[in-house]
Amino acid sequence: MSATNAQWMSELPPKLWDIPLHHLSIPGSHDTMTYCLNKKSPISQNQSKLLQVLNKVFPCIIHPVILKWSTTQALNITEQLDAGIRYFDLRIAHMIDGSEKNLHFVHLIYTTALVEDTLTDISEWLQNHPKEVVILACRNFEGMTDELHQYLVTCIKNIFGKTLCPRGELLTLKQLWRHGYRVIVSYENESAVHSHKELWPGIPYWWGNKVKTDDLICFLESMKESGRPDELFVAGINLTENFQYIMAHPSGSLKKMTLPSLPYLDAWVQKQCPGPGTKCTNIIAGDFIGSDSFVSDVIALNQKLLIE
Repeated sequence: MSATNAQWMSELPPKLWDIPLHHLSIPGSHDTMTYCLNKKSPISQNQSKLLQVLNKVFPCIIHPVILKWSTTQALNITEQLDAGIRYFDLRIAHMIDGSEKNLHFVHLIYTTALVEDTLTDISEWLQNHPKEVVILACRNFEGMTDELHQYLVTCIKNIFGKTLCPRGELLTLKQLWRHGYRVIVSYENESAVHSHKELWPGIPYWWGNKVKTDDLICFLESMKESGRPDELFVAGINLTENFQYIMAHPSGSLKKMTLPSLPYLDAWVQKQCPGPGTKCTNIIAGDFIGSDSFVSDVIALNQKLLIE
């Protein structure tokens, strides 16, 4: 895995430093933390009772299947940062029988990684890459009480400190660098956002849940047409590890298509047009990033902004 995209923001042409962040094209990872799902950890408490029962009766059969279909990333958080990912889909949960303050990530199964440790890893990486800006989308919040939200927000503030960009107008890279802002936290809890200026409202995430490539692209295009161009939006591209199939949500359907999907989706990515005046999805989040040209293709879209 190459780390050639580790400093792609600072290496953008100077003309793009004055472009607001929501007009730049930014690569992201879908279900960022699923590289460390725990084989022994219980299935999410939000899953159906039938699935819970089947897993208890046939654990040697059901659990491996769920684990396989829950895993959408192979690179760890530092490797994803090195690969150029700047939007992170962080689905946070508190296990019923877990420690009082230990928060995990979840995608059908709970991760081994703890939220506080992961945020610390991101902060340490940013210290060595002072001109890179990340967007942390804190979502899901399974099993989270008001007290746990307060605990999580306190952790975020303590770990990132003055590098947190306060809620308001989306700035340019040059402005973010000047103020020392390197972290934008999207937080899908209105009460917490209202109480803390360091938190931004949840970023809309478009996930088509389609099993055919053309259906997924049709969905994303229709969402772009109805979207507002002056905000951050995320388009989710969901693929299996060998990029041969589009995946429907594993808790609902294990259907998959049998024709290669990657070239078709690559072509769609390369046709996107970021910048002012366009109804762009400026963040494109994919599965198993780092194994193909996806990240580089998304970053390359910014070159279109140099054309007068």
